[in-house]
Amino acid sequence: MSTSLTGTTALVTGASGGIGAATALSLAAQGANLALVARRKDRLDDIAEQIRAAGGTALAIEADITDQAQAAAAIDQTVQTFGGLDTLVNNAGIMLLGPAESAPVEEWDRMLAINVQGLLYTTHAALPHLLAAAADSDRGTADIINVSSLAGRVPIAGSAVYSLTKTGINAFTEALRQEVTGRHVRVSLIEPGPVATELFTHIRPEILEASREAFANATLLHAEDIADAITYVVTRPARVVMSEILIRPDGSQW
Repeated sequence: MSTSLTGTTALVTGASGGIGAATALSLAAQGANLALVARRKDRLDDIAEQIRAAGGTALAIEADITDQAQAAAAIDQTVQTFGGLDTLVNNAGIMLLGPAESAPVEEWDRMLAINVQGLLYTTHAALPHLLAAAADSDRGTADIINVSSLAGRVPIAGSAVYSLTKTGINAFTEALRQEVTGRHVRVSLIEPGPVATELFTHIRPEILEASREAFANATLLHAEDIADAITYVVTRPARVVMSEILIRPDGSQW
């Protein structure tokens, strides 16, 4: 049994491509109003137009969620436009790999800012609205979905700080779940294995070449596979909490 999202509002960070864009399209297909948040406004406008062309409603918000004021403003704009917030998908993230010994510290700063601080800022700003939706809406629940990674469970050489950020997300998600589950806000963790998205393009060229060799014979997940899992979580009846979903590609050794 699934529950329609008609009349609800969802905000997706990192919505300009990959998992974020696929998730926005999937939730919109279930009837949700979508707020699309990312830094690339042109890409957001394209996704928003796809949603509208299919009969949905979408708002494109250009914001850098590593800035607390911009993250809070994105939440406020969403609530002012749609009248509330029912679902927050913390998807924005970056993966910069390579040995710790030779890593530029700036890469670590970027991962901590986007993967951790951005998620914290949007969650903090969204929580009052999600708690209100869970208490006052006919649906009787609200959702926070944090997109982590298999790397948060299985650290490997070359992913030390990336894995650190994802392990931190895992811990935050579970602690937050315990804090708000009694008020009917569901907090769920999605942990994808390797996904065929532009995430790999952010890696330094010499590290990317080594990564290509490691994944040469690997099956990669598609963004839509992760979007399907997120949509499944938020369309369960209010009594059902999907706390954690780990998604590996077929044949994965990780």
